[in-house]
Amino acid sequence: MSQTAIRSGSATPTDLRSTTRRDNLVINLLLVSAFVVILNETVMGVAIPRLMTDLGVTAVAAQWLTTAFMLTMATVIPITGMLIRRFPTRGLFITAMSLFSLGTAVAAAAPGHEVLLAGRIIQACGTAIIMPLLMTTVMTLVPEEVRGQRMGNISIVISVAPAIGPTISGLVLSVLSWRFMFVLVLPIALAVLVLGALRMPDVNEPVHAPIDVPSVILSVLGFGGLVFGLSSLGGATGQGVPTTLIVTLATGAVGLALFVWRQLVLQRSDRALLDLRTFRNPTFAVSVVMFVVSMMALFGTLILLPLFLQNVLGMTVLDSGLLLLPGGLVMGLLAPPVGKLFDRVGPLPLLVPGTILVASVLWTLALVSSPATPWPVFLAAHVVLSIGLALIFTPLFTSSLGSLPQHLYAYGSATVSTVQQVAGAAGTALFVSTMAVTAARWTAGGTTAIVAEAAGIRAAFLVGAILSTLAIVTAFFIRRPPRTAGAPVTDHV
Repeated sequence: MSQTAIRSGSATPTDLRSTTRRDNLVINLLLVSAFVVILNETVMGVAIPRLMTDLGVTAVAAQWLTTAFMLTMATVIPITGMLIRRFPTRGLFITAMSLFSLGTAVAAAAPGHEVLLAGRIIQACGTAIIMPLLMTTVMTLVPEEVRGQRMGNISIVISVAPAIGPTISGLVLSVLSWRFMFVLVLPIALAVLVLGALRMPDVNEPVHAPIDVPSVILSVLGFGGLVFGLSSLGGATGQGVPTTLIVTLATGAVGLALFVWRQLVLQRSDRALLDLRTFRNPTFAVSVVMFVVSMMALFGTLILLPLFLQNVLGMTVLDSGLLLLPGGLVMGLLAPPVGKLFDRVGPLPLLVPGTILVASVLWTLALVSSPATPWPVFLAAHVVLSIGLALIFTPLFTSSLGSLPQHLYAYGSATVSTVQQVAGAAGTALFVSTMAVTAARWTAGGTTAIVAEAAGIRAAFLVGAILSTLAIVTAFFIRRPPRTAGAPVTDHV
């Protein structure tokens, strides 16, 4: 029986219960898969010093294990909208988890840096497919009146996995080899792959979606160039911005502009790689702006707080990871009740206090961060920040995608996931660049390295506070999606 028949009420109660069990299986498999792949995305940062020693590589070479992952994600995700429409759910899931499992196995057995880098790239190809597939599937299967609850579960994945990734990495590295960061993940990935291959049904109806090769090339140049340039910008600021980096950013900007132009042309005949008609919906467009600011604040803070705790307060890597763990867990625990509350009251009563909390924390950190500030202040600040972000992400996911017609779900999911990658790189670049420039000025003035770094981090928090304050205004323009917005349609916008 088709999904349209079920939605229209022609299904019997037995059919509906059976479909619900099937839908729950599909969504839960995708949730577990998404948790595993996102967790893996965040474990490498803490491991860089160990990898430099064990593999005998420079800091730049070791950092490529993270940079290459982000680059691959940024170039593959824009294509997933077309993939989700073109291929059955089961086949796409098996492909994604097979790639992730293969990359994990290659990384675990890697004899050196080059093979480990190849494994990370293969992992990223699978990771890039899972998140858009999860969001599109939830939007397709879950009734409008309870989508907030399901999106709350997605928010758990997005918030808790990055939060506990560095902590788990620190624990593993304190007693085991870096290889075990992959060895411990591999059995879980294989188990999910086997279970999905045996049990996951196809829940979509594939349609012919053409692959436009020039769009793929422009996507790689545009998104890849921007993410690489932004992720490299922070490390370059202390000595000025190299010409090659300027060229990379310019190439990314031009490639993105040409990509957008080509999609606008192709979507007239329904041949776009990433359909940008999603932005004709005001709620979706404003939500994307809020996503950018929120992801910049999240990733920038995740970079700055460990730096402050370790380099200014003198904490160990493991201790700083443990200090950030409660905030991540609080964000995850709040996601389901926030989702249920969204279903009852809509986005405005959640987004406004959420953005106010985030801005307040960043303003506070911009004012009080110094070598004399006790660590409990940062623990409390991170927990409150996490509460604010929990009030933001679930309403944003649900409102943005729920405001689109069903045939644009896949493209909306791909757009949101792409924005997360680009905004994360931009937030990291903006915060770290501000920190580096300010710290260099303080050092030139004769202050100690610790005082200079504290001043640089305060300046970076100030930039984040200003951006987050602008997000408060944006929150008032997010509206609850109309109940009919996600209904199946036969025509196109």
